Amino acid sequence: MDITLLYFEDCPNWKVADERLTAIAAERPDIRLTRHLVETPAEAERTRCHGSPSILVDGVDVFAAPGAEVGLSCRRYLTPDGYQGAPTLAQLRAVLADA
Repeated sequence: MDITLLYFEDCPNWKVADERLTAIAAERPDIRLTRHLVETPAEAERTRCHGSPSILVDGVDVFAAPGAEVGLSCRRYLTPDGYQGAPTLAQLRAVLADA
């Protein structure tokens, strides 16, 4: 399974998502984690980055709502504790189990 973390450098939340994904990848040898720095609006459009951090599983943004806009903005995720800058470990494990 290929997981790509799309992010831009000024986003404060991408490192939290990266830590969580790295922890999951350490548990699952079938996961290959890559990071992709998105630097321009054109690149955000090309990569279909729905904000930073975006998480693609085999090329699909597993958390994107239908019709979600792309761009260089900080993304928020609805978690059991309200909106946060990254999905929880439990949310990540759940979507990866279904992938």
